[in-house]
Amino acid sequence: MILETIIMVIYSVALLLILMYAIAQLNLLFNYLRSKKHENTCETFDFTIAEEIPFVTIQLPVYNEMYVMERLLDNIATLEYPNDKLEIQVLDDSTDESLQTTANQIENLRKTGLNIQHITRTDRTGFKAGALKEGLKTAKGEYIAIFDADFLPQRDWLKKTIPYFKNPQIGVVQTRWGHINRDYSILTKVQAFALDAHFTLEQVGRNSEGHFINFNGTAGVWRKECILDSGNWEGDTLTEDLDLSYRAQLKNWKFKYLENVETPAELPVVISAARSQQFRWNKGGAENFQKMMKRVLKSENVSVKTKIHSLLHLLNSTMFLNIFLVAILSIPMLWIKNEYEHLKIYFLVMSFFIVSTVIFFVCYWYTFKSIYGGGIKQFLKYTGMFFTFFSIAMGFSLHNTIAVIEGHIGKKSEFVRTPKFNINSLKDKWTGNKYLKKKISINVVFEGLLMLYFGFGMYSAFIVGDQGGDFGLFPFHLMLFIGFGFVFFKSLTSKA
Repeated sequence: MILETIIMVIYSVALLLILMYAIAQLNLLFNYLRSKKHENTCETFDFTIAEEIPFVTIQLPVYNEMYVMERLLDNIATLEYPNDKLEIQVLDDSTDESLQTTANQIENLRKTGLNIQHITRTDRTGFKAGALKEGLKTAKGEYIAIFDADFLPQRDWLKKTIPYFKNPQIGVVQTRWGHINRDYSILTKVQAFALDAHFTLEQVGRNSEGHFINFNGTAGVWRKECILDSGNWEGDTLTEDLDLSYRAQLKNWKFKYLENVETPAELPVVISAARSQQFRWNKGGAENFQKMMKRVLKSENVSVKTKIHSLLHLLNSTMFLNIFLVAILSIPMLWIKNEYEHLKIYFLVMSFFIVSTVIFFVCYWYTFKSIYGGGIKQFLKYTGMFFTFFSIAMGFSLHNTIAVIEGHIGKKSEFVRTPKFNINSLKDKWTGNKYLKKKISINVVFEGLLMLYFGFGMYSAFIVGDQGGDFGLFPFHLMLFIGFGFVFFKSLTSKA
């Protein structure tokens, strides 16, 4: 009975933590809905007055981006802003032939009168954070706009963001990510679904009530003074953007989030690329929890409610560990429940997962509706998308749990960039991309075994107990079977 008790305790604690996270999301939904009733009264620069237009530096941190560099530079060159108030820094750490082709394109752009510089380093110390920090040494701008290689800001992007810096307390202006290839595949649709929830529910829900949010690494602008005052970029975590965001807000800098300014970008179309991105984000989140937890708790300038939301924000990725534990232990729990009749009352804890799922379903519906509109047709589309997302997210839980554990125990790893493909439509192909990993991770084997494990979970529903089975967990095991199966087979077949 000792083993059964341990399983029940771990399972119950993990479910309770997921429920707490769901309740926090529900609170963010209330904040989000409340924010829609407030008018934007922020003071802004008047760009009709030349003296009020500040000098801006655009930083483009890139590394071996052969497929998207031409598109990126052509796009940035079209941004509408006075030439005498703008400089562009291409922070190029590339080690392949893209270094030379980028240099050639920059030289051609210079001839058009564009103030653009090609800044290279002999080593990648600090990775992206190191490149940004290096560029900052010579940046002339009061404000630093940052774009990753796969982002394509609209022509008037600077005119929609820079004016908010008239408020001297604002250190960062962040915009919402869009997705130029959202409908390319199930994988891109699921990624877009998750990102949309973050960029509506979470960012608005936190920012509207003065809670900490994060600069998302790209598609945003920093006040240079804010970067320096907060200790500059540091490369000791895999999410340097989250790290600097928290250090800045702990020093009382304010962040302005613009939900209505969309910045289109390309989503990873191959699962190996999505894996590397997910691993970096989730491990970096855990690393920042370890780095920032005490600073947040000890801060005298932060309210209790903001501290709670901040810690849950930093623990976002750790929810994958709880989900993975619940998934793995759910099958033993099914057998324990039907073996020990007198314990059935304690299994009410299983309903926590249903409650959490309902909360997530409601929260994400409002974010979906804010982008695509409501109505029965959209609701049915949303319902299918939600359960597809939920299944595939759980299929990534082993991969992301490993990332989270490495982050919490302090295991260091290299900053692995997400391969870009220049995929805009269904006609575009990604096969032959030189940056793709050809080697399959050993984790894929375990994901295949987990698919079979949850297949056994579905089979168990028919044979446990003496009352003709127990199908309470069958839908959960079905989603896990589909999720791990999707990740497993995609990982085997999506190779160039």
